[in-house]
Amino acid sequence: MTLTRPTDGTAATHRAVRRAGAGRAVAVLVLVALGALIPLLGPSTALHGTGEAGAPGAGGIALLRTVLFAALCIPVGELFVNRLARSVRGPFPEPAVTPPAVPGTTPPAAPRSWSAYAAVAGFLAALALASVVATGNRVPSGPSDIDVGGLYASREGTLALMEVNAFLVAGMCAVSRRPGTQVWPLAAVIVAEALRAHPTTEYTPLTGSALTLVHLTCASLWVGGLLHALRTLRLWRGGHGPEAGAALLGLYARVAAVLLAAITATGVCSSLRRMPPGTILEQLTTTAYGRVLVAKVLLVAVVAALALAARQRLRRAADPLTACAPARAEVVVLGLVVAVSALLTALPVPIRW
Repeated sequence: MTLTRPTDGTAATHRAVRRAGAGRAVAVLVLVALGALIPLLGPSTALHGTGEAGAPGAGGIALLRTVLFAALCIPVGELFVNRLARSVRGPFPEPAVTPPAVPGTTPPAAPRSWSAYAAVAGFLAALALASVVATGNRVPSGPSDIDVGGLYASREGTLALMEVNAFLVAGMCAVSRRPGTQVWPLAAVIVAEALRAHPTTEYTPLTGSALTLVHLTCASLWVGGLLHALRTLRLWRGGHGPEAGAALLGLYARVAAVLLAAITATGVCSSLRRMPPGTILEQLTTTAYGRVLVAKVLLVAVVAALALAARQRLRRAADPLTACAPARAEVVVLGLVVAVSALLTALPVPIRW
């Protein structure tokens, strides 16, 4: 077998690909670092001048919840988009490793799964949050402050343990031969979060939990689904042609429109429950929760505009896959929305009945 030395043009191409990959990695790291500043610095900024007292370690708790929400979105989005992709090109395997595309061969139908990594991140974040609950919702100064047995004695502690165990089981499912079974532990995380957000002391807590359940489910499908759809399109571009990619993106766009409507409706209802119509305008500017809620609404408006731009390109552009450009920007802004949503959970809720 004779080995041929690559030509200068081929070597230059490889160098350009490596540089592009390094540039993307640096850009992702910068965006992650900037996104982490929102939950870390957000509580003190939002509480400034409101007269409200923030919980100890609110910035760290908000950061942990950002990680937890992101870890939930990734596997939910993968399961969702993989199901859409099957309707575009039929059933396909989910390889553990994505080999490079080779001319004349069929590339893999699904990118490498990130679900196992997301489960590890979610497990660690849920475990850290459970340790906070075990110390009476205070940041523990050492292992001796953590009362693990006390978690079983309270509703909040039981829900925290439920999330820890659910992420552990989801990770085991992700590396098993049937990764689709992740849907059950992931559903348990969503249910636990919905119940945790509305304690029994709240007025009609089951109504609030139901709204949060729908809101969080739709948000996870939207955020994680778009990320995985773009990863799938990038993989398909080498061998399945623009038609399959446009079909997949079109399917996602149709479902995303319904998801956005559900997210908007449940978000408005949840806000009205916590800030009645007679006080909502005042609380939007005088409470930390209201200020962050305004920031979230503005970000969602930007996301909706980017989604509309992507949908217009998908329908009218000569190359439908040019819709990927605004879709990538949409993913970035959605990441900020996730961070702001996590920040909301760490702020005092202005419930006034």
